[in-house]
Amino acid sequence: MLNAEQMRQLPQCFKTITDPRRSQGRRHPLSVVLAIAAAATLCGMRGYKATSDWADALGQKARERFGCRRENGRYVVPSEFVIRDCLIRIEPGALDLALNAWNQAWGAQDEALAMDGKTMKNALDDAGHQTHIMSVVGHESKQCYAQKKWGPCL
Repeated sequence: MLNAEQMRQLPQCFKTITDPRRSQGRRHPLSVVLAIAAAATLCGMRGYKATSDWADALGQKARERFGCRRENGRYVVPSEFVIRDCLIRIEPGALDLALNAWNQAWGAQDEALAMDGKTMKNALDDAGHQTHIMSVVGHESKQCYAQKKWGPCL
């Protein structure tokens, strides 16, 4: 589970990533979309639908902390299509650097860790390698960490 400050800081790590979408019709900042996707993954969500459902379930305070846009007095989360569109179009190396920066800023030292990994279906880089995601939970700190690796598993 992410605390309030981690929610506020997560979008900041993605500010340096270039948005591949056209500016016309862009309603959600890329940093917010990526932060929600990363947070959902850290909370155990797998796939675009699960990520979207997780975002839909966020309360108004959590949506505000992530930096979601306001519409008619309420904070609105990106749709499943927007989340998927952004994730498949961003440069993987930039995403990796951003996730590492956030992880180093918020990662606590734990002596015991629980690890899990998955291979993302249909997420390929230019060389045709699939994306691999690894998450780690610290037993003492209860902190979640995630890492994306592009390319073949070692």
